[in-house]
Amino acid sequence: MRVLVTRPTHSATRTAQRLRDMGHEPLLLPLRQPVHDSAAAAAALAATSGAIAVTSAEAIRVVSALGEQLHPHLGRPLFAVGETTAEEAKSLGFRSVAASQGNGRDLADLIAAQGADGLLYLAGMPRAETFEARLGELGIRFSVAECYRMQPAAPGPAEIEAIFAGGRPDAVLFYSRQTAEDFFRLEQLRSALPEGAAIRLLCLSEAVADAIPPVLKKTVAVAPMPDEISLLSLL
Repeated sequence: MRVLVTRPTHSATRTAQRLRDMGHEPLLLPLRQPVHDSAAAAAALAATSGAIAVTSAEAIRVVSALGEQLHPHLGRPLFAVGETTAEEAKSLGFRSVAASQGNGRDLADLIAAQGADGLLYLAGMPRAETFEARLGELGIRFSVAECYRMQPAAPGPAEIEAIFAGGRPDAVLFYSRQTAEDFFRLEQLRSALPEGAAIRLLCLSEAVADAIPPVLKKTVAVAPMPDEISLLSLL
């Protein structure tokens, strides 16, 4: 099966290997790329002392650039969405890591259950408001450090043509609402998925699926859990 991967290059490379291991042919077409602000992360860490929360592995990649500046903070509790992000945090040296199995709302509930307060959220832009809204509902005090931005990286006509040179993909993987919106904003990509085409549109969550045009909704499937293993299980 030919599978189009729309996530950023760093993550897409890992996804591509997983797809090959499953016997599929990955087609990489990154639509966003991260821009890191490690200085913002360093300043926020230095100004706080409580637990840390991350909703994306991208935040872990930001702090990985801090080197020795990060060492005093590796003992702080860290809460993450998903086991993949949690494992990246552990690999970096964080010693007390807990992961939620769902979305940002589930992470906030986990943090409340652990009794954490005075939380530092290492966040990106743009982002969903689910996590912060739930923290507010639960009365958990928190501060936000925006330490990375997912910049649009629109592919050119030649790149898109090369991707589709061997024929249309059998499935497209969408990991974020913003990426899905980016995809269907590009006329050359929209026209590659005409109504009636038997191309499966696989989405990480219902929020991502909401960005798929109504005429293509019948080809949409949503991962049972918002993680890559669940998403790839749809193939």
